[in-house]
Amino acid sequence: MVRYLITRLGQALVVVVLVTVIAFLILHLLPGGAARATLGKEATLEQLAAFNHDMGYDRPWIQQYGMYVQRLLRGDLGYSYQLNQSVVEAISQRLPKTMVLSLLSTVLAIVLAIPLGVIQAVRRNRWPDYAITSLSLLAYATPIFFMGLMMIILFSQVWPILPPEAPQGFTVAEVLADPAGLVLPTITLAIVTIAVYSRYVRSAMVDNLNENYVRTARSKGLSERRVVLRHTLRNGLFPVIALLGMYLPALFSGALVVESLFNFPGMGQLFWQAALKRDFPILLGVTVIISIATVVGALVADLLYAAVDPRVRLQRSAS
Repeated sequence: MVRYLITRLGQALVVVVLVTVIAFLILHLLPGGAARATLGKEATLEQLAAFNHDMGYDRPWIQQYGMYVQRLLRGDLGYSYQLNQSVVEAISQRLPKTMVLSLLSTVLAIVLAIPLGVIQAVRRNRWPDYAITSLSLLAYATPIFFMGLMMIILFSQVWPILPPEAPQGFTVAEVLADPAGLVLPTITLAIVTIAVYSRYVRSAMVDNLNENYVRTARSKGLSERRVVLRHTLRNGLFPVIALLGMYLPALFSGALVVESLFNFPGMGQLFWQAALKRDFPILLGVTVIISIATVVGALVADLLYAAVDPRVRLQRSAS
């Protein structure tokens, strides 16, 4: 287990370093450089040169990258001249609200996807399996912004039972104080996740239902419900554990669209507004945070999967 942990930590470290290199290169490959992106088109050559000298952008690239890594290690992601605040401050104001929305949608997706996947596996190749599969494929193929618009039209216009706009609170407590405003964004963000997770649960359940231990449990006279819920489902959830960590990029990309559509003041909306204003420090800061979070999530998912799946433990012990 220790060797496996060291190997995965080393791989995660390499990926994080590559992320910082890519973010650094993007900053220096901008048209006109970071100075032009920050000062605008009207800036003179003298102003651009003064900015590059003050920020150290006129030094060799290796030295600049070293300074960039040092700032990252200190938690300094740069300064947004568009927002007139540090990138860390801007992200820290928005990140908790995005985490709340993502957590709610993930919990909803898991709560619904697991029973749907179990029903598909138990009733495979029958009408419940075909119906849920068709709905899952339809949800997966539908653009998330179109799905959100349909939600707004149906539940805010045709049947005006929910507000079309997400909570506008500055803090997490203020956002949670308006639960009705969270319903549509949460459902919209969860629908695609439900479709993906239910398919993984179905596939894992079908594989496990054909294993020898299931036939042994049935031969002992255990009820089908106990065999499915107590034995098969437990092993069928292992892929979902791994998928949770790997699904962070897709979750954030969905949050970007959902937050912009429902005017939710989270990181997705911050990223979208920064893209419109060419606020590159915000764009790069959010990209680095999401990339590192994805690497950490994948690492945690791998470790959890290796810890709970007996097949992985046996493979490691055999090697």
